[in-house]
Amino acid sequence: MVPTMDYARSLFDAMPERDLFLWNTLIRGYADREPCHEAIVFYRKMHQRGLSPDNYTFPFVVRSCALQSALREGKQVHCNIVKNGFKSDVFVQSSLVSMYTQNGETLNSELVFNEMVRRVECFRDLVASGSQPNVVTLVSILPACASLEFLDLGKLIHCHGIKVGVDSDMSFMNALIAFYGKCRNLETARSLFDGMAVRNLVSWNAMIAAYEQNNAGTEAIKLFRRMQNENVDYDYITIVSVISACASLGALNTGKWLHELVKRKGFGTNVSVTKALIDMYAKCGNIDLAKNVFQKLPHRSVVSWTSIIGACASHGHGDDALMLFSMRKDQGIKPNSFTFTAVLTACRHSGLVDEGRKHFESMIKDYSLVPGVEHYACVVDLLGRAGCLLEAYKFIQRMPVEPDIGVWGALLSACRI
Repeated sequence: MVPTMDYARSLFDAMPERDLFLWNTLIRGYADREPCHEAIVFYRKMHQRGLSPDNYTFPFVVRSCALQSALREGKQVHCNIVKNGFKSDVFVQSSLVSMYTQNGETLNSELVFNEMVRRVECFRDLVASGSQPNVVTLVSILPACASLEFLDLGKLIHCHGIKVGVDSDMSFMNALIAFYGKCRNLETARSLFDGMAVRNLVSWNAMIAAYEQNNAGTEAIKLFRRMQNENVDYDYITIVSVISACASLGALNTGKWLHELVKRKGFGTNVSVTKALIDMYAKCGNIDLAKNVFQKLPHRSVVSWTSIIGACASHGHGDDALMLFSMRKDQGIKPNSFTFTAVLTACRHSGLVDEGRKHFESMIKDYSLVPGVEHYACVVDLLGRAGCLLEAYKFIQRMPVEPDIGVWGALLSACRI
């Protein structure tokens, strides 16, 4: 536990009365640091004390469930979100979409996402009726526009914000930077960032993430170095974006430097950070350093296991990937759909046809996971590379989902070979 949280916890425990604001503050503190599990623990304690969480509580708790791969707890929180009447809150919805996606629950993610679409449509109706949405409404709808990449609607919200005089509101500006970044409009995002008289950490994180998400890794690293020159403190969210930028650039030396900063900051056990480090070392061609990060983890979640299995798979170390998958089972870690993508990729790269068939069937039979089109593409490619063209074609014909370009491309590539 980070010392500042020790102090915060001591003050919290010493207070004779604690309102919802104090509970939310502590939960947010734990959610922003390690261990995230404490955020879930305190959320439960809130219920035991008879306090009802609000739309500020839920996003932090859901995010903690996502980082801990605590899907069962996340679903319980989702039930409480519905029960407490916050299922239409866009910030809550965004956190749920992220949690389900990170845990491979694509169907649930899509269901929540579709609710967000309806929310955007309601906003359009609100504006069409002549009502004037306030800054809270504007800030809450921008993440939905970003997720849906509704650039034109987001621009209208931006113009409306200027019209009603909230364009100096920091939360509104931060939401706009994130929105334009998601919609691949980096020039506007940077212009807004540079024009801010005062910035907070969210502002820096939003701009760095915008660069990283748009394959502008060099700019993301430059901005992070500027943060350091200006003595702006950073958090694990910043670090994850910059490490991911190094991965896309293959910047191994910068990645090693960031790894040292991770150790200094105490982020070494953060699930998102370690996942990013494993991915970065693998993409920079150093699988040994990726394994080293994994081996030093005191606690390994399904995200960590999936990351190292995927790293081994991408480097053609199929046997190592399958051995790790077996070790994961021995330690009682339940795989998700991303884990099986990594395993099937390992089988594909190593030509392990029987192993691939077995794991694809196990995904459905043993873990009740619904294969996505990416899993079918892996199997088609696996069969095609092994020369089993007729079996691959019949496999496509039996698919319950519409085959995409990846599936047909895998078959056509095998035919060409």
